[in-house]
Amino acid sequence: MPRPTAAQLAYGSCTVILSTLAMLLLSQTSSAAVIAVIAVAALALGLLVALTLPTPKRTAPAPAAAPRPAVVRHRVTASATTAEPVREPTAS
Repeated sequence: MPRPTAAQLAYGSCTVILSTLAMLLLSQTSSAAVIAVIAVAALALGLLVALTLPTPKRTAPAPAAAPRPAVVRHRVTASATTAEPVREPTAS
């Protein structure tokens, strides 16, 4: 079962608190049974709100990349970097 997101927790909690306060103020009751019914109804409403929030989509894992070809590096030696003297043809 996936964990709830922060938005789901926040919206669900706010719904429970605000709906409980609203129902208690509107009913103006002092009976313990009615207060218990209001509390259960508020919890059910908060759960409904939290579960109906859209959850973030999970992305599919990226396909495995093809292995790179090995890079062949040649070692440059000092003899390979020295230039041969240029011999110019002489006029005869």
